[in-house]
Amino acid sequence: MFSLKRTTSDNSDFNALVAQLDAYLAILDGDDHAFYAQFNKSSLLKNALVCYENTIPVGIGAYKEYDANTVEIKRMFTLPEARGKGIGFKILNELENWAIEEGYTIAILETGHLQKDAIHLYQKSGYEIIENYGQYFGVENSICMKKSLK
Repeated sequence: MFSLKRTTSDNSDFNALVAQLDAYLAILDGDDHAFYAQFNKSSLLKNALVCYENTIPVGIGAYKEYDANTVEIKRMFTLPEARGKGIGFKILNELENWAIEEGYTIAILETGHLQKDAIHLYQKSGYEIIENYGQYFGVENSICMKKSLK
């Protein structure tokens, strides 16, 4: 049984999974981790989700405002042992619905080219690869994506 909880980045379950996400990314990103880490501060995110399997937190995601019409999807992560159950899709879908409720019409995100499962999830969910935006402009490891929210 899965449930999603809307919360903020102050939530202790959210923070526990952020710590695991950061450890995972430190390995995946290698020498580039410090560059990415500066843009992934999880404090003060007012739109965060925790996915629970029964009572166990197994996945997270969040978004923050990028501009008046656009949200940036952040901190998407599912525990390795919980992958393959559609948790990332559930989290992403709920984040998009939440953003629509708040009046946003576009979602953007950044992921790394080595994160093949994430790229697949986003493309399957309707995201298209775009030119790297903002701080990711010119960063070869980054893949930026965009989706119109309806």
